[in-house]
Formats: sequence, C-alpha cells, structure tokens
Amino acid sequence: MKPIFISLLFCMTVSVSFAQKYNWNKNQVIAHRGAWKKNQYPENSIASLQEAVRIGCYGSEFDVWMTKDSILVVNHDPTFLGIKIETATYNDLLKKTLSNGEYIPTLESYIKAGKKQKSTKLILEIKPSTLGKERTIELTDRCIKLVDQLKAGDWIEYISFSYDACKRVKNLVPAARVFYLNGDVAAEQLKADGLTGADYPYPVYKKDNWIEHAHQIGLMINAWTVNSIVDMQWLLLQKADFITTNEPELLFEVLEKIKKDN
Repeated sequence: MKPIFISLLFCMTVSVSFAQKYNWNKNQVIAHRGAWKKNQYPENSIASLQEAVRIGCYGSEFDVWMTKDSILVVNHDPTFLGIKIETATYNDLLKKTLSNGEYIPTLESYIKAGKKQKSTKLILEIKPSTLGKERTIELTDRCIKLVDQLKAGDWIEYISFSYDACKRVKNLVPAARVFYLNGDVAAEQLKADGLTGADYPYPVYKKDNWIEHAHQIGLMINAWTVNSIVDMQWLLLQKADFITTNEPELLFEVLEKIKKDN
C-alpha cells in the first residue's frame, strides 16, 4: 500500500471517529429536573437523569447548590428534606435520603453518571446563593472548575437566574452555551453580553414577537416550564429551539403528531 494512500485512510478514519464521538439527540425536549413525573422518580435524582437519557431527551436540567463545607450538590430547593443546604455540611445532608433510597447527588456524581452516555446534554442550573452575590460567583467558579476537571465540557450547558453568573461563565469559558432564566433582560443585551440565548418563562415570549426578533439577532430560545399541549404547540409553531417541561413524554407525543401531520 502506498504511503500517500495510508495517510489518506488514516485521516478518513480519524474524521469518522471524531464525527461519531457524540450523538446528541436532535429534538427540542429538555426534561425539567430530569424525567421524574411519569414514573415518580425523585426530582433531580440520578434515576430521573437516567430516565431522561432513556427516553431520548435533548437535555436533562438540574440545579446546583454549595454546602457550608463547599461540596456541590444537586437539588432544586434551597433546603433538602428540611435541611438548609448552604448552612449545612455535606454529612448533614447524608442523614436523609430521597424516596428511592438515593442520597442527595453531588455534582461530581451527577456529571459522572451523565458522562456514561453521549446523547443527552446536562443542563446545569447555577442557583443564586441565599447568602449573597459573592457566594454565587464562588459557586459558579467551582462548577466551571469541576466540569473542567471531569473533562465534561462537551456535555454541559449552563443556565441561571443570576445574570452575573451567566456573564461569569461566558468570561471564563467563552465557548460554553449559556442561557439566562429570569425573563427581564432584552434580547439585544443578551446578545451584547455574549450569551447563547434566553431561557424565559414562556408567557414572556407571547408579546412583541420576542422569539422571531431573538432569532433574527442570532439568539437561541428555550422556554420554561411548559406542561400543556396548547403551550407546547404554540412554542413549536414559533420555532422555539427548546422547551423545558415536567412532561417530556407528552412533548414527544406532540412532536410526533406534528411530524405525522406534516
């Protein structure tokens, strides 16, 4: 075999291998706190993440807090079964378990579980600290550092109600996809600050041609938390890029019906 042909074959093999490295699901479905509702898994549990992966969601959303001893944990509320996360140690939280027997997931364990697959993105929500903006930025920095240590950047997209946290992520990780949640910043400002897009409560989008304008200036659109067929249909008609829902199975049914009708 001639050397030039061997070189070409090697390049082709590397190219195919790289193309197949990930196979992210191509749909608009983001499971809110994982796919938990239908099978009554605990919200934000590893089990609900695994179910979101199993049913083929584009992403599984989850929420991150930092304990008193600086352990990053996954939970929606500032309290875990009555324990205030930010003023408790991680060992304090281990005194209680979720309904399926899981302990509260650490961010490290959650990401490691998510990295076992290459089809569903991990939508990491940085929760604004109840103890002040400085702690929110510390949490943001620790999230970024851990994602880097675990080599999980390809899996992760960031969201937050803290605009400072969103800008911090873009400053430290320019290539990261970052969406703001609160609904109070204009599309032009999101664009100027380099964010990927808006992830707003869906009623915000029902005025001023919000989605159309955002798309025109190069922003992506996610909407939360959308659980009715009518709202799902409207957002899909408006070409929303993603829909965050407690009913991912229902959204898949809506998408399938639209596909058949077209």
